[in-house]
Amino acid sequence: MSLAPGGRVVVIGGGLAGVSLAEALRAGGHGGPIAIVDREPAFTDRPPLSKAAFVDDAPIEELALLTPDRIAELGIDARHGRNAVALDAAARTVELDDGTVLPADAIVLATGGRARRLAFPGGDSPLVHTLRTYADARAIRAAAAPGARILVVGAGLIGAELASSLRAVGADVVLVDPHPVPLVPAVGGRIAGILHAMHAAHGVDVRVGGIAALEDGEHAGQADAPSRPLASRPGSADGARTPGQEDERPPLRSPGSAPVPAPGRRATAVLNDGGRIEVDAVVLGVGILPGTELAEAAGLEVDDGIVVDARFRTSVAGVYAIGDVARPRAVDGSLPRRDEHWEAARLDGEALAAILLGQEPAPRGAGWWWSDRYGVHVEGVGRMDGDGEIVLREPVDAGGGYPVAFLLAGGRLAGAVSIDEPNAVRAARRLIDQGVPVTATLLADPSSSLRDLLRAAR
Repeated sequence: MSLAPGGRVVVIGGGLAGVSLAEALRAGGHGGPIAIVDREPAFTDRPPLSKAAFVDDAPIEELALLTPDRIAELGIDARHGRNAVALDAAARTVELDDGTVLPADAIVLATGGRARRLAFPGGDSPLVHTLRTYADARAIRAAAAPGARILVVGAGLIGAELASSLRAVGADVVLVDPHPVPLVPAVGGRIAGILHAMHAAHGVDVRVGGIAALEDGEHAGQADAPSRPLASRPGSADGARTPGQEDERPPLRSPGSAPVPAPGRRATAVLNDGGRIEVDAVVLGVGILPGTELAEAAGLEVDDGIVVDARFRTSVAGVYAIGDVARPRAVDGSLPRRDEHWEAARLDGEALAAILLGQEPAPRGAGWWWSDRYGVHVEGVGRMDGDGEIVLREPVDAGGGYPVAFLLAGGRLAGAVSIDEPNAVRAARRLIDQGVPVTATLLADPSSSLRDLLRAAR
């Protein structure tokens, strides 16, 4: 389907995917109405929530993807602070929580996801936080006074970034994860070990396990003293399933469950190995659940995300899905994992804009991501798990720097990860996208230039 010149587009979700779609439609010459419906007070860029914006206590205006002037320039009908409550696919309308009904020629679900919660006694306490919105970040920041002890559950990318930011503002941090060394599938064992060791080096109390309960402050005196940080050991990967019993929403209290701590009271976190820790707050950094409620109610096909084809079409004509919530079906009919990285959301929006304008989207290369913690910058491209051989390029200066890790599969590069070496990853991305043959010897040799390999392949 191509939009008519005056076609109406309603986008549900004002994150990066939805905003990128709107900007690309306007850049491509679309003059029809575009509305973006979002429950937040601004179209927010989420990565800074766990990084510099958290540390600097930045106002929401600094995290906005579009300024008010830019929204006006683009002619976007911005419905801030509103929820879409019903989608009538047959009538092509979207109903908002204030009773407004928006007609559309194309409805785009860019609903992202909500932070995953875990079910444990006391898990509905106001001391238990997740990080997904600006308000979430402010609540965690308010709890993180210097000397406050914060338990972070989950040491994946977000949990690790948050632990780093909490240390930067003076909080004491206990970090718990079921894997002795998280992130092995994402970055390889060597890089994962280096990154995980940074926690202990920066004063984080690192533990293996999960949270079993949160008890009222009256039990605080029974808590253990913080343990000494654990040494890094090879282990399994950071996975989508995380410490504790997962649940989609805060658990209901039941007879015999742990009493819920009152706001402002220190509580005792009980770990699943029996350890007890006095904490001022708990933050769950255990991934997201896709925001599929509206799609399910409208009868769209849903399977851990909204199922779409290669052109972002859902199972209902005229309705599309992009970003974190979309789960594209592969050519063989399988459903790979959703891609929740920042760049993927932006590219989804740009690609769907091209499709709606009757154009072919630009080819997409290997997936790229980044993360920041403890003053270092991590980048990755492609994959670092599955078939293949991990090849390490050690730093030229043995006393400083970090190795670059590559995954070599079938004589070609499949993935790369670096710490403070972004140029290596960007060159690796071009090698992957162009299918340039490489050898383990060349990849491991710090004197060989990845850019020279690209030039030689031309």
